[in-house]
Amino acid sequence: MRTVVHMLRHGEVHNPSGILYGRLEGFRLSELGQRQALIVAEHLAGNDVTHVVASPLQRAQETAGPIVDSHQLALATDAQLIEADNVFEGERVSIGDGALRSPKHWPNLYNPFLPSWGEPYLHIARRMLGAVYRARAAAEGHEAVCVSHQLPIWTLRRFLEGKRLWHDPRRRQCSLASLTSMVFDDESLVAIRYTEPAGVSSPKVTGA
Repeated sequence: MRTVVHMLRHGEVHNPSGILYGRLEGFRLSELGQRQALIVAEHLAGNDVTHVVASPLQRAQETAGPIVDSHQLALATDAQLIEADNVFEGERVSIGDGALRSPKHWPNLYNPFLPSWGEPYLHIARRMLGAVYRARAAAEGHEAVCVSHQLPIWTLRRFLEGKRLWHDPRRRQCSLASLTSMVFDDESLVAIRYTEPAGVSSPKVTGA
């Protein structure tokens, strides 16, 4: 039995201060992000989507809205789809700017392989995998959409592809409003596909 679970990254966020917002409350989609959510909903309009679930954060819930409306479904929430925890939440972290230049933060940077500044990559991968299999079971024989965040989706993909979990964040293939789609034959993962219905966005943009 074929089931597809689409991992959807949320759309662009209104973030005029350019901070790393992480799990902070109150960060909504920008006008562009709202348009991106509509584009993805149009892209999936003809798909056999029977289950939509999102991270509890506002930007993910708002991205899911048009898909829920177009398929006349109820939106579920799964806390395991949330953004990765990060000690730099609320800070500006661009290169040569803000928190990373402060000596008080250097102890948090000692181990990029874990990483030492936030939730361990392996923990992210495991919780995301659990969310994927719950969505697969809920949509068995059809398609599910899970709305999450860039780092969790990219970490999950690398885990499933058998790649090391630490990586260069500037090289993530997970644009805003992109779909990382996992195809299952019964409970076995047989393919991973990637599409960008709303176009390419740079992984180098902090807080996007």
